[in-house]
Amino acid sequence: MNPPDKQNVQSCPACARSTPHAFRFTHNGCDIRQCQECGLGRTQAGAFDPAAYYTEDYFSGGRADGYSDYRGAEPVLRREFARSVDFIRRYRESGKLLELGCAYGFFLMEAAHYFDVAGIELASDAVGHARGVGLNVLEGAADEANLRQIGPVDVVVLFDVIEHLPDPRETLALCYESLNPGGVIVLTTGDFGSPLARLAGVRWRLMTPPQHLWFFTQKSMRQLAAGLGFAIEHVDHPWKIVPASLIVFQLRRMLGLGGGPLAAASRIGVPANLFDAMRVVLRKPSCGTTAGS
Repeated sequence: MNPPDKQNVQSCPACARSTPHAFRFTHNGCDIRQCQECGLGRTQAGAFDPAAYYTEDYFSGGRADGYSDYRGAEPVLRREFARSVDFIRRYRESGKLLELGCAYGFFLMEAAHYFDVAGIELASDAVGHARGVGLNVLEGAADEANLRQIGPVDVVVLFDVIEHLPDPRETLALCYESLNPGGVIVLTTGDFGSPLARLAGVRWRLMTPPQHLWFFTQKSMRQLAAGLGFAIEHVDHPWKIVPASLIVFQLRRMLGLGGGPLAAASRIGVPANLFDAMRVVLRKPSCGTTAGS
């Protein structure tokens, strides 16, 4: 394991070149390093199989860094997702919408009131549920083949997804190509540069390697977007309605506590904002620009 004060040079997806990376700390057996130019954090993980990790257990309390009871929290989640749809419609009122990492399709159900919707999801159980309620959801990664099958879209949504991607730059470049001119990407992810993240360090609630591979700062997000040809139209730290079960589940994990099921708490929505998660809107120019490499 590298000593804490040692820097090394690695390729940074946000800077699109090799930059010095400093060791921050080790967590869950993974070194966390940070680009010294844009602030993007990265997990130095060994073998990690996303398809084996994001199973039904991930959504039902079987993974400490997953969800307590995702399906049981459907009413609360859909209420929050309806608010997200209202937000998205400020930038694109209608058209075709694609969600990457759509889980059981709860957001797509709300978005379908205004958009022609489709999704891509890795977890087979979640895909089966989404298809069972009539949604157009492909199983697998957000790769070129699946995006080609979906076809051109006007909106791409990544809610708490980009930090899981093996190569976020490649995925956003593919999304750029899939977007119609003037289309938008709406994404959420942790803000590694936020006061809480800096203060909490290794104990930050979103510091969950190897599940989270990347830890974005606002600067790194702006550099990544600009390098791919996107204009950033909006960045904020929004309030959310969060299932109480998820709050308790995360607190138990951070405190090293166990516990039983939280089904009753899944049906309770709590307004929450620790100002350590950002929402970003990226727009593809109306004409003429191609994605960067």
